[in-house]
Formats: sequence, structure tokens, C-alpha cells
Amino acid sequence: MRFSFANSFTALLALGSSVAEAGSFRNKREQAVTVTQTVTATSSEPTAWQWDAGATREVPIHPSCNATERAQLKRGFADAMKYAQHAKDHILRFGNSSDHYVKYFGSAPTAEAAGWYDKIVNGDKTGLWFRCDDIDGNCSQDGWAGHWRGSNATMETVICPLSFTTRKPIEALCAFGYDVANGKLNTQFGIDLIHRLFHVPTIGEGAAEHYADTYAECLQLAIDNPAEAVRNTHSLQYFALDVYAYDIALPGEGCAGVLKEEASSTGAAPAVPSATATEAPSQTSAAPTECHTHADGVVHCS
Repeated sequence: MRFSFANSFTALLALGSSVAEAGSFRNKREQAVTVTQTVTATSSEPTAWQWDAGATREVPIHPSCNATERAQLKRGFADAMKYAQHAKDHILRFGNSSDHYVKYFGSAPTAEAAGWYDKIVNGDKTGLWFRCDDIDGNCSQDGWAGHWRGSNATMETVICPLSFTTRKPIEALCAFGYDVANGKLNTQFGIDLIHRLFHVPTIGEGAAEHYADTYAECLQLAIDNPAEAVRNTHSLQYFALDVYAYDIALPGEGCAGVLKEEASSTGAAPAVPSATATEAPSQTSAAPTECHTHADGVVHCS
């Protein structure tokens, strides 16, 4: 009996030791960290081709512009795109059956005018800079609201402080007594920026230029030379203003106006202006009114 008890006690001790060792081993396994490495097979599919890689959609604004200037320029460019996009849409919808189209472009085919507006909206803006520093010293001259830098930097345009204090947003079109016939083109910031974009070689391509300046001259150009009218920057600006005013700002009414200097004392409609020769502007070091430089380096004041 004593032998049997001793054997049983020894067996229990051995069993307890085995259980303890098993528990210790289990704890060690539970504490172990499992690391999983995922190996991804190399894809056999080719990289997707991006045909327009590197294109710049928005007009680049130079770091010289502070936060306020940058915000105003962004708003101005947004207005410019609205004007240009609607001008193109109007042409695509109505073609040369539009009285507005005939008014500014005469019998010219519609594709070129529509193309210039599309160039403003969708053309590549890579390399352009619109800057706010007076790098060439022109902003200090009276009346300078900005200028294309010409041979100094053909892809750059300077916007002077005068632009930020005098230009109006698209919502102000037809307000404050403004009308297209008598108002200045550069009153609307978006329209003024369209003009400045055309000076850049990659946008205007040296073809969209000044062939007529005043409202009356632009109307006469549509009669005398439609091929030049669809490339005349002021005609393109006037058309964009006029159709946006008529279609969007004041639907069915617009604010075309009547040219005051040609209206008779009886209030009759003005006669169609005749073409007049104008002397080519010369380069100047100072300007009495709002001025900018053209692609040929000539200063134009309005």
C-alpha cells in the first residue's frame, strides 16, 4: 500500500511538471510575433499612355503676386474663361445667322473666331507667367495697368496695381450705366485679361492682333475686311462682351448701347462709320492713359 501511494505521488509530480512545461510553451507561442511579407507579382500590363501629359490648363500666376493679388487674378481669369466659353458657344449655336456675329465679324467663316475663344479656354498655358512685380519699371508710369514684357520675356505679362483698383467683375457687366458701345473694354477684368492673353505668342500666335481699335472702327472692319475682323483682338473682345450681356447678364436685352458721338440730335441711329486711316502708334517712355505693349513692342494707350 505504501509503495502504491509513493508511485502515485511520483506520477502526479511528473504530470504536474509536464502540464507546467506545456503552459509555459503555450505562453511563449502566444507571445511570438508573426510577420507576413506580401510579394506582389510584377504587372504585365503596360503603363497607361497620357497623351496630354505636361499640359497646363490654368493660367500660371507668378510668386511675386501676394495673396490678395492672386485671389483677384484667379477671379479675373475665371471671368475671362466665362466670356470666352460663352462667345464660342454662341457661335457654335447660331453661326453667322447671329446678328451679333455679323455685327463684329461680317461674312467671315465662323471657325476661326470660335477657335480663338477655344484657344483662350482650352489652349495649353505652359510657360506663361502673369506677375505682379514691377520688374521692368513701367508700372510707375501714369496710366499703366499692365504690359506684355516683349523681348524681355515673351511669355510673361506684368499686371500693375492700377488693374486691381479699377477693373470690375463679370457680375457688374451692364451695371453703373455701362454699355458696350461707349464703355471701355478694359472696364471688365475678364475681358482685359483676354486681350493680354492674346499678346502671348503661344495664344495669339502673332495673328490675333490689332487691326482696328475703337468700337466704330471694329464695326467698319467687319464690313471692309471680315478676314481681319475675326483676328482683331478688340473685335473678339467686343463680341464676347455683347453676347454675354445679351444672352446671360440681361437676357434678351443686353447693354449694347448707341455710340454717343455718332448719335444725331434727333436720336436717330448712327450712320455706319466709314473706314479711316490711323497712324501707327509709336513707342513712348510715358503714357497719359491706360497703356500696354503689343507683340511688336509698340505701346498702345486707351
